[in-house]
Amino acid sequence: QVQLVESGGGLVQAGSSLGLSCVASGRFISWWPMGWFRQAPVMAREFVASINLNGGNTSYSDSVKGRFTISRDNARNSMYLQMNSLKPEDTAVYYCALRREATGYLFRQISEYTDWGQGTQVTVSS
Repeated sequence: QVQLVESGGGLVQAGSSLGLSCVASGRFISWWPMGWFRQAPVMAREFVASINLNGGNTSYSDSVKGRFTISRDNARNSMYLQMNSLKPEDTAVYYCALRREATGYLFRQISEYTDWGQGTQVTVSS
């Protein structure tokens, strides 16, 4: 079993930056693809970004492309999301996820991930 814990959320003003972290415990994550998702109030959970097992390939939703950067440090069993130029519409609970399959592919669908963190709240005020 692997546990994922997100941190770094908070309340910021529009235009600010914020960095999220996801630390895994229980298993080494080096062989598994990971991703970030978010869920705003009364909205469905949506894909934000994903990263392959060695960080060499990434994918972003159109709404965050050019503003957010996903990265990982397998030596620290961690994944990150750097969020710049934040907008009020970025307000959501952000979740990290991983797919327990040793593959170099990227994944963008909720159903493709096997493990999830509990989420961290990001609120962007206008």
